Amino acid sequence: MALPDRLDGIELERELADRPAWKREGLMITRTATFPSFTAAIRAVDAIALMAEELNHHPDIDIRWRTVRLALTTHDVGGLSTLDIEAARRIDALVTREGGVSPSA
Repeated sequence: MALPDRLDGIELERELADRPAWKREGLMITRTATFPSFTAAIRAVDAIALMAEELNHHPDIDIRWRTVRLALTTHDVGGLSTLDIEAARRIDALVTREGGVSPSA
């Protein structure tokens, strides 16, 4: 299986412009979402886990009651890649489906 393309700074900023909930933190992108209930947060995490298995790209996940923090990076390329952007796109849809919002929203 071929490695995904690593994104340079300009490419990454262009991609993140379409994903405003995600912020760059060094070699990762992160997103925090707050859900209407603990069970909604867990449903979202469960859906994200299934998506991650399909994509074979697994985010770091931190669950604190109704708040979930996600972090993505592509270890194999030593930074951020097109795979991170695809996972972020899918995560955004799953977060929305379960009623999650970004803290600033």
